Amino acid sequence: MLIDPERSYDLIGDVHGCADELERLLDLLGYRKHGAVWRHPWRQVIFLGDIIDRGPRIRESLHLVQGMVATGEALCIMGNHEFNALGWYAPAPPGSGKTHVREHSSRYATLLRETFQQFEHYPEDWKAFRAWFYEMPLYLESERFRVVHACWDNRVITRLRPHLDEGRIDPQLLGQAAFDDGFVGKALDRLLRGTDMPLPEGLTLTSEEGFTRSFFRTKFWEENPHTYGDVVFQPDALPEHAARMPLTQSQKSRLFLYGPEEPLLFIGHYWRRGRPGPLRENLACLDYSAVKGGKLVAYRLDRERHLDAGKFVWVDVAR
Repeated sequence: MLIDPERSYDLIGDVHGCADELERLLDLLGYRKHGAVWRHPWRQVIFLGDIIDRGPRIRESLHLVQGMVATGEALCIMGNHEFNALGWYAPAPPGSGKTHVREHSSRYATLLRETFQQFEHYPEDWKAFRAWFYEMPLYLESERFRVVHACWDNRVITRLRPHLDEGRIDPQLLGQAAFDDGFVGKALDRLLRGTDMPLPEGLTLTSEEGFTRSFFRTKFWEENPHTYGDVVFQPDALPEHAARMPLTQSQKSRLFLYGPEEPLLFIGHYWRRGRPGPLRENLACLDYSAVKGGKLVAYRLDRERHLDAGKFVWVDVAR
């Protein structure tokens, strides 16, 4: 799906049910509430997905974002959490070895728990929002900038694009994601969850939410990495001895690179901390762990070709 390269946009990272902070951020950005909809005289918001899960006001967040999208005040791409919600309800095709596209495991039950609880008395609302999730494109692009939840990979998008409706999935394509080794599942994983690498020496990491993993999230913009520590990109640091371990040539050759000559790219997903700023002059992550007491972050994009550290805007979140 294309976006207007001449328009000014405010790109906002993962909301995760932080509706109060989202209203504060919109007010700070110069949007005003007219009736039930937040509007700006000439700017438009682009939400980077993950509106649901974890936070205290998920239903209110969805109504706010959907209201802006429906009236042309915003665009919203799909995050991995919206995808998880669709997959939780979608039956898996025969031969996949699953009952649902997103297995009803303790992991996904935990991730979706707050959303389920907050919609317990609003089942029709929740059904309508799930239908709306299918209208969320996986990505947006113009000649000047791109937007995706976790990782932009041209080769994957080019191959996936013929199966999409203006960047959107449908129930049939969602079903194909149940096949872990199939192209669709891997492609959607790349766009919505990013790149990763197995941990060395059988090491495992346990996140704050209690999930144990044998892999870690990696940067996809490091041009000359030497060690595991050079490519790690997640809140949980690698143990020091693992971070110092050298990457083999085979590992380096499998790393994906979003080059410095590519258009501006905006992503969410990665639970950053600290003061918001560019990762590189053409790459920004706008997820700063709002629902974990971090920051809800926006970038005010006009017609610049290189990111400006002074154009990050945020509100602090107290939890």
